[in-house]
Amino acid sequence: MSATIKSIQVFPIAVPLKSPFKTALRTVTTAESLLVKVTDSDGVVGLGEAAPTAAITGDTSASIRYAIETVLAPKVIGASLGNAEALKQTIETGIVGNHSPKAALNIAVNDLLAKHAGVSLAEYLGGYRTQVRTDYTVSVGTTDAMVSHATALVAEGFDTLKVKVGNQSPFEDLKQVRAIREAVGPDIKLRLDANQGWRAKQAVVAINQMVDDGLDIELVEQPVPADDFEGMAYVTDRTPIPIMADESIFSVKDALRLLKMAGCDIINLKLMKAGGIDNALKINTLAAAFGVPCMVGSMIESQVSVTAAAQMAAAKQNIVYYDLDAAMMFKNQPTTGGITHQGGLITIPDAAGLGIEFETK
Repeated sequence: MSATIKSIQVFPIAVPLKSPFKTALRTVTTAESLLVKVTDSDGVVGLGEAAPTAAITGDTSASIRYAIETVLAPKVIGASLGNAEALKQTIETGIVGNHSPKAALNIAVNDLLAKHAGVSLAEYLGGYRTQVRTDYTVSVGTTDAMVSHATALVAEGFDTLKVKVGNQSPFEDLKQVRAIREAVGPDIKLRLDANQGWRAKQAVVAINQMVDDGLDIELVEQPVPADDFEGMAYVTDRTPIPIMADESIFSVKDALRLLKMAGCDIINLKLMKAGGIDNALKINTLAAAFGVPCMVGSMIESQVSVTAAAQMAAAKQNIVYYDLDAAMMFKNQPTTGGITHQGGLITIPDAAGLGIEFETK
């Protein structure tokens, strides 16, 4: 492949959400993100996205734009797609940290490579499946509001709900989870995400009480602060419900450290944390070697990076949980194409690459 990277453009977007998204860490009413358009010397366009999530990744809109336009673009422009390994390594080592801007460029490069190969990104990465089934998130709020949201989602065809907890006492969280379980019935899967909101002993007491109450929780995500690896291992060892690591794992080194401690049962892969598809796949391979399955999730991101995440998830056998509802929360999309969904069932597009078009004004 003789094509080289010719230009890199960054386009900020801001799209209102259908309703506020609230977690133990933040509240979002408008989704702000940056779309990245990478054009090669053959005129083929690859798309990527960087979502600013300062509370989790430390990346802001301004820092993302500076990292891409001022630091990384001069290193990448002129690089050959024929040596994709070197190109991706240039992105990875071109700046310390800054996971989201690296993710955007890595996604765009993989989009280009799949387009040149004439296959979908999912097929290019492995092609294990063509559909995945996502959950949908119930934001924190009053019990009545959360119950109302949960029942509405079930009516829309979602059979798995991720309930946000951790912004209040575990006792209050427990009451809300009980109310949601009673409202949706026994056949709907419930996952909990504390977003680092509990302490280790609190988490053990609360989770085991949920077991005693027969609430049938599928998994609990990131119950303790991100840097409390010992706390993650403590909770994992003392509760029968699978514990998933999210904010604790940004890198392969993080994953190796936690896996060696038996500190989680599942790992949540996010492109914005890992710095793109290739690093996320390295973490997935390591997790598989330890017998630990993975989820693919997202921040508040548009159809571009959610489609990339979904196609990566569809490509690999060890990725068996899916939290890909973010773009569904947008009132409208800045792009056309990409994944489609019916209720929680997501279908990967047949088109080459991401299968997304972005018209710039």
